[in-house]
Amino acid sequence: MEPSLTDQFLDRGVAKRIIPCLDVKNGRTVKGVNFVDLRDAGDPVELAWQYSRNGADELVFLDITATHERRKTMVELVKAVAREINIPFTIGGGINELADADILLNSGADKISINSAAVRNPGLINDLANAFGVQFVVVAVDTRLIDGRNYVHLNGGRLKTDLETEHWIREAESRGAGEILLTSMDHDGTKNGFDLQLLKKINDELHIPLIASGGAGSVEHFIDVFKEAGVDAALAASVFHYGEILIPELKKELNNHGIDVRL
Repeated sequence: MEPSLTDQFLDRGVAKRIIPCLDVKNGRTVKGVNFVDLRDAGDPVELAWQYSRNGADELVFLDITATHERRKTMVELVKAVAREINIPFTIGGGINELADADILLNSGADKISINSAAVRNPGLINDLANAFGVQFVVVAVDTRLIDGRNYVHLNGGRLKTDLETEHWIREAESRGAGEILLTSMDHDGTKNGFDLQLLKKINDELHIPLIASGGAGSVEHFIDVFKEAGVDAALAASVFHYGEILIPELKKELNNHGIDVRL
């Protein structure tokens, strides 16, 4: 029997997940380095369809300018993706209240991701978890190392806060986050590998799944992040979008290294 969505999202013993991330701006998938210098990477619905056929376990769509520009995430994109794929997908960007999440989940999204809104109103995590269930709530955290400490950044990485990353993640979990999506801004787009030290430190403290993001550039980086940091899922964008790493081959290599994945 297949695990239920709740079991799949909250049981840390299930197979490791490979998650392509599609950053969406003005209806197109884009990718940059360290959150800037964006370039086009294709149609998000078409990419989603390709990934669903080629072994991706889940997808994440982030409307990367929705919060910054005070816009709501594009509901029509969610509906179009839901019609085309049969794997779970998360949508984030511009979700500020229960009504925003409700329309996205009713439009076909499996989970919603909140970032800036959660920091500005931590009670939103509680409200979403109580209304929809913890398994539907992903708290995304963009972090950057400054003077030896990791700090949370908002609005697509544009705004530094005084909130230390580890403290915020612990609070998010206590309020009802079902998963944490942690992106190292220092590693993002560099293809030099994930921030293994930070990810391991955070993962060892968490009781909910941790998704690693930022820095994937080779198959070895995925092997390292699962073996050394022990994360539950690894997310990447450009290496998948531009065909530098093919998910079926990646999963075969992970399996060859004793890492449990769905082939």
